[in-house]
Amino acid sequence: MAARRRKAKARQDPVTAYARAVVGNEMITGRLVRLACERHLRDLESGAERGLRFDLALAARAIEFFPAVLRHSKGAMAGQPFELMSWQAFVIGSLFGWLSGDIRRFRNAFVSTARKNGKSTLEAGIGLKMLVDEGEIGAEVYSAATTRDQARIVFSEAERMRAASPALARRISSTTNNLAVIPTASWFRPLSADASKMDGLNVFCALVDEVHEHPNAEVIEKLETGTGARLQPLVYETTTAGWNRNSVCFQHWDFSTKVLEGSVPAAIADRWFAYISTVDEDDDWQDELAWRKANPSIGSLLKIEDLRAEVALAQQMPSRQNAIRRLRLNQWTQQLVRWIDMDVWAAGSETFDAQELEGRECYGGLDLARVNDLSSLALLFPPRDEGERWKVIWRHWCPEDDILERARRDRAPYDLWRNAGQLIATEGNTTDFKFIEAEILDLSRRYQINSLAFDRTFAGEIVRNMMDEGVEMVEFAQGFLTMGPAAAELMRKLLGRELQHGDDPVATWCASNVTVRTDPAGNMKPDKERSIERIDPIVALCMAVGRALVAPPAPAPSIFWLT
Repeated sequence: MAARRRKAKARQDPVTAYARAVVGNEMITGRLVRLACERHLRDLESGAERGLRFDLALAARAIEFFPAVLRHSKGAMAGQPFELMSWQAFVIGSLFGWLSGDIRRFRNAFVSTARKNGKSTLEAGIGLKMLVDEGEIGAEVYSAATTRDQARIVFSEAERMRAASPALARRISSTTNNLAVIPTASWFRPLSADASKMDGLNVFCALVDEVHEHPNAEVIEKLETGTGARLQPLVYETTTAGWNRNSVCFQHWDFSTKVLEGSVPAAIADRWFAYISTVDEDDDWQDELAWRKANPSIGSLLKIEDLRAEVALAQQMPSRQNAIRRLRLNQWTQQLVRWIDMDVWAAGSETFDAQELEGRECYGGLDLARVNDLSSLALLFPPRDEGERWKVIWRHWCPEDDILERARRDRAPYDLWRNAGQLIATEGNTTDFKFIEAEILDLSRRYQINSLAFDRTFAGEIVRNMMDEGVEMVEFAQGFLTMGPAAAELMRKLLGRELQHGDDPVATWCASNVTVRTDPAGNMKPDKERSIERIDPIVALCMAVGRALVAPPAPAPSIFWLT
């Protein structure tokens, strides 16, 4: 009886039904869609602890808005009610059903599928719902893109939907580039990517189309800052994969991936919705089963025969393969693979009491910032007993000034880490080497630092001062010859579950950022230039591992060591 009730409830809740079907392997999806579904189910179980709740009535209302009010305007389905496909219902129900307290939980959404899966049509429907069905006075809804013509793709779809719906036609007035609801002083307009004209916007909903075409983050940032006066705004981004890994699109794709993997703190992740439908890393681009992972609308909007024809052409014309992979399989071309699998990293998250390590030998790695960014120290403690793991104690520093701007720029909660004592904010707006030096000297009195590796590029007086105080400082070059073996040994320890990093949140965030560079001999090293965000703690840990590889064991401590 209970099982039947649960099944009946699932049928009434298409969001949860979809999530369970994906997690239960009842449909073919990629890893990131599965993570999005696992997140939904996990939050149903434990989200209340963070003030989250899923309002089924609101989710159902949002999903029903589409077929009840909207009509398709093009192709074979023109004039028919806009019945959401299961993946679309998951997106819409999640965005409008999840609450934080009494307001909508998600302020940002990043939705990515391959081309021809109905992303723009769904965007138009979202814009219309935000315009007429959210009870917002003075709602400003914008369709934004790199050009006015691109922005009009979504806006024009909304215009046609309005014209095809008697209910919307009565309520919404239509003039050139403007859909207006006069009684509520609300409008829906297309907006080109001219950031200089975006000051003063009071954004309730921004629909950002084809994010991969945006040359930088300026437009999206202007739209986001324009939502500041709204209680529950939405910035909805949609895109296919791109090729430029320095783009805002790749940054948001990468950040969304981290949200789904759980490496972003809940305080930030809880406001960000992500749905990325793409092939998995090891998939064969010619495999029809893999195509379904990037094309959730196959069988509805999209004919698999069309994909077969395009792939067959690309098989005969290799020059077309990158375009097929990017546009039809939603796969980043020339994509760099992150080095550390976060499931492997999570295996070392068990915490420990740092006081129990006092007096024990360790190896250190120090990665100092250039001027005003993150600096990190890793102290690596070898195991003493069989079954014990290597343990890491961390210290992270950054300047106090502009810490909120730094948090916004990196999409990382520097301020929360500071408040929790997990990041030390030093006075001023530049790296405080004197403060860092004093803390390291204090640590050297508590632990036996066999040697402390440093990169000479940014270490000058601090190294000389610590050497004068008796700390064994060892220059650690950042080339493949030294970093290669250290990186390989660190990965071996992670894969072998031999490392216990203590779930330090700053290090965990940085671990999820690391991309590596490989030399012709196959040696790898962390690459700060190619990595999307900060990786300083992992560089420090690599140096500490490198010292542990080559340093002779320390002599047994004297009974007078702590005197």
